[in-house]
Amino acid sequence: MEKLSLLFTKDGLQYQLTRNRNILEENSFFVNEETPADFISAKLDQVLEKKCREIAVYSALSHFTLMPEGFSHHDLGYDLIAYNSPVEKDSEELMLSVNKKFGVQFYYTFPKEFYQKIKSINVPAKFNFSGEKFLNSISSKAGKEIHINLYHHQCEFFALENKKVILYNNLDVNSEVDFLYFVMFTLSKIGFGINETSFFVYGETSENETFISELRKFVKNLKIVFDNIPNRNFILTS
Repeated sequence: MEKLSLLFTKDGLQYQLTRNRNILEENSFFVNEETPADFISAKLDQVLEKKCREIAVYSALSHFTLMPEGFSHHDLGYDLIAYNSPVEKDSEELMLSVNKKFGVQFYYTFPKEFYQKIKSINVPAKFNFSGEKFLNSISSKAGKEIHINLYHHQCEFFALENKKVILYNNLDVNSEVDFLYFVMFTLSKIGFGINETSFFVYGETSENETFISELRKFVKNLKIVFDNIPNRNFILTS
């Protein structure tokens, strides 16, 4: 039987159907001005009709907070997330993802509507935060590093120093100029100099060529680690 992997972003749903690591099927659905309000919900219903033995769910939704591994006051999860994003407890399920590799954990919320749909089909399902999956895929060396994972109109990035997480963020990318300003502002705040920092870019690089070309004008050390090869999605297959 096949494995179904789902990735939820701020404006879309992406899925892969695999068998023994071979990708059988992959597709993406994104909302726009013309799509109905229940577009993603309806697409999820269709995708969940596919026969599979297990489901892996990854949320790249920007309702999260980052804490040291071992923080156990789970009852504060909603309140901690609320410092970064507005939270509606009645419609959001509180989730936890732990990354032992770097000693951090993420509290994040996931829409209860989608959570209940996935659980209702009685197929074993594992939920994770995209930031944890991304972080676990990073090979970090000594020094200062910025790792950027690009999505459709969205990105997440980590600042690492000597293999320790300094910062994580997940934000919309509607303007290359605004995002570049944010990156440069962030570097100045955490004390990362442009020339001493290595940049690594993953994900939807073709869709974000303008951003990457602009970034190259300012950044000395930049490497494309993973490009959007057809029929492969970085988070779903890494």
